[in-house]
Amino acid sequence: MRKEKHHKGWNEIKTNDSWAIFKIMGEFVNGFEKMSAIGPCVTIFGSARTPEDAKYYELTVNVAKKVSEAGYGIITGGGPGIMEAGNKGAHLAGGTSVGLNIELPFEQNDNPYIDDDKSLDFDYFFVRKVMFVKYSQAFVVLPGGFGTLDELFEAVTLIQTKKIGRFPIILVGKSFWKDLLTWIKGTMLNAGNISSSDLDLIQIVDTEDEVVEIIDAFYKGHTLSPNF
Repeated sequence: MRKEKHHKGWNEIKTNDSWAIFKIMGEFVNGFEKMSAIGPCVTIFGSARTPEDAKYYELTVNVAKKVSEAGYGIITGGGPGIMEAGNKGAHLAGGTSVGLNIELPFEQNDNPYIDDDKSLDFDYFFVRKVMFVKYSQAFVVLPGGFGTLDELFEAVTLIQTKKIGRFPIILVGKSFWKDLLTWIKGTMLNAGNISSSDLDLIQIVDTEDEVVEIIDAFYKGHTLSPNF
């Protein structure tokens, strides 16, 4: 009897997995349709836990304003902290402000600085990450946690393996990121797990002016388009 019940339960799981494909497809279709109409954007990543009075919150607002003034929209994960600061900077500059929100059991609500018609909700992290990568002309990465590192290293991996075209990946906050880069250079590189040219995929800065200079220099004479 136990074996039969287990077998029946397993079949039900497989059936549910099959129907989930349609929900996943729906998220992709909705995301592609909305994002393809927005135009060139830069994604800002960082911690949802950064308070409004923190230095990196203020720096993110300034980065987003400067990037918006340079003609790019701003995409964030739509939540609080660094994400809110990114959307706030775009809003203050009168630029395009996009939020790709993920539904989580313990957070998060849309921040109030996202354009009303540019707030998208996702159940699946992997669908949301495709939208970040496909429709971003650059990744600007402020201090964050595991989610920030996940998004950073996925982009680096896709560029390294030539699954997508190269675009700027900019870490903001030398004091925060320096130990990570020291470990990458001193441990991963020395072990032969990456090549020295891979280090060129990431740049590290401290100011909003440097961010815009890197993006503008990269796209000088280039046509902006989705990444794959």
